[in-house]
Amino acid sequence: MKIQVITLFPEMFEDVLNSSILGIAQKKELVSFKLTNLRDYGIGPRKQVDDTPYGGGNGMLLKPEPLISAIKEAKTNEPNAIVLLPTPRGKEFKQLEARKLSAKTNLIIVCPRYEGYDERVTEWVDEQFKIGDYILTGGEIPAMVIIDSVVRLIPGVLGNDQSTLTESFEQGSNIEHPQYTRPEEYEGLKVPDILLSGNHEVIKKWRDNNSK
Repeated sequence: MKIQVITLFPEMFEDVLNSSILGIAQKKELVSFKLTNLRDYGIGPRKQVDDTPYGGGNGMLLKPEPLISAIKEAKTNEPNAIVLLPTPRGKEFKQLEARKLSAKTNLIIVCPRYEGYDERVTEWVDEQFKIGDYILTGGEIPAMVIIDSVVRLIPGVLGNDQSTLTESFEQGSNIEHPQYTRPEEYEGLKVPDILLSGNHEVIKKWRDNNSK
């Protein structure tokens, strides 16, 4: 999979994309990332990317020309790429969406900033997502959330692909059951006896009953 990110702050992604599972996925050549600085598409000598909204209002909006130019060039490199826009107006990003996107070969994620973006940009967008009912300063963190949740589902990224099928949110809306590891007792808190019983049928029933 190739993931292109269009952002005013590409430096925010460097450590995230090169650490942990995302770094491992790159070493395995299962995913590659390209960070595009939106400022490179700015207008005039000052590389302007924002302007005041028509009709008045607080803050600034990202102009259509730089964003659309950046999307067009990214699509030139990967014409079949799916363009994603993190925005409070989008549908809630859930595990099902992550799994669907993990089957794609190319994604382009556009990171908004300021008070938002010129609405005409959405004509070049395939999917709009929100990661929750709250406002962030930009689309970079939502983009990282989407990238992390999608890449870990690509076959071969994790050591055991089957493990993702039993995780929280994979079985309808269930949250995975509580889990324990050694020691059996810590500061008076004990692992439930049933998990130490060795009876796998009973353990499975306990796990099912304790999933939400």
